[in-house]
Amino acid sequence: MGKNKAKGQKQKNVFHVANKNITKAKSKAKPVTTSLKKINIVNDEKVKMVNKIFTDVQKEVKQLSKAISSDPPKRHLIPKLPEREPTNVDAAANLLSQL
Repeated sequence: MGKNKAKGQKQKNVFHVANKNITKAKSKAKPVTTSLKKINIVNDEKVKMVNKIFTDVQKEVKQLSKAISSDPPKRHLIPKLPEREPTNVDAAANLLSQL
């Protein structure tokens, strides 16, 4: 069954040519660096602006925390409910038995 397999296969070359397609012309590189520089400049400006905003917010938070810490803490009083009369278990049992 497997006797005919050897006839169809070719023996591979021992030596392999590395650059077979030398005839293709390589395309020239396009000027990308100028647009990248513009993008980097814009990004740097945005980062500086955001950093400035965050430092301002951080200063405001520090001022607010100092103002809050100087005030004495106010305790919220929870109103206590007036004590009720103890429930009458015997009366409840009588009402349930009447059902």
